[in-house]
Amino acid sequence: MRSRLATRSTRLVLAAAVVTALAATTACGPEDPSETGAAAPSTSTSSSASASAEGTESGDNGGSEAGKGGTEAPTGDKSGYGQSCGTNDLDFTVTWEAQPISHYLVTAKAKSGITCYLDVNTPSVSFGSAADGVASPVGQGGEDPIKLSGSSVAYAGINVKTTEGEGGKKFENVIIATSEDDPNPAEVELPDAPTVDKPIVTNWSTKRNEVIPRIV
Repeated sequence: MRSRLATRSTRLVLAAAVVTALAATTACGPEDPSETGAAAPSTSTSSSASASAEGTESGDNGGSEAGKGGTEAPTGDKSGYGQSCGTNDLDFTVTWEAQPISHYLVTAKAKSGITCYLDVNTPSVSFGSAADGVASPVGQGGEDPIKLSGSSVAYAGINVKTTEGEGGKKFENVIIATSEDDPNPAEVELPDAPTVDKPIVTNWSTKRNEVIPRIV
């Protein structure tokens, strides 16, 4: 009987020891994160930071490249700005004016996108290629220089015949240039075919009433 009790007591002691060991293991579990997987969030956070850093670096590089692209992008073609007006920078029209005396009015306007200055006060005007077809300047009008851009215009007046009688030749076109040495003169059609003899031309002006050509 005593033997059975001893055996039973031994079993109870062993069972209690097992329970105690299990309890100790359970209690120690939270204090050792490496054994329960608690360290995993730390690794995940580090990965996120790394990805974030990579994204920031990539974004920085992209922004830098975009900035470079913006610097190198063209800002618009400004050719023609501030230069002296060449004949091929301008559009010309010629109209006949009856008052106060009959004459031809030349209107010069800068072509689209051009800003230039009429630095030479008097236009070069001629009829045909002969020397007697070259218009003589009379010095009327005269603003120097005149800026042409957009809708702004300059005027000059031509008197095609300053002589009496029947002399002269008929012309249907007039040759206009901004200077005598301009390599690209413009040939402009006249509204009619006047008789030309010893023509004269005024200076450029922004006022029409200053370019009525008269022999002084």
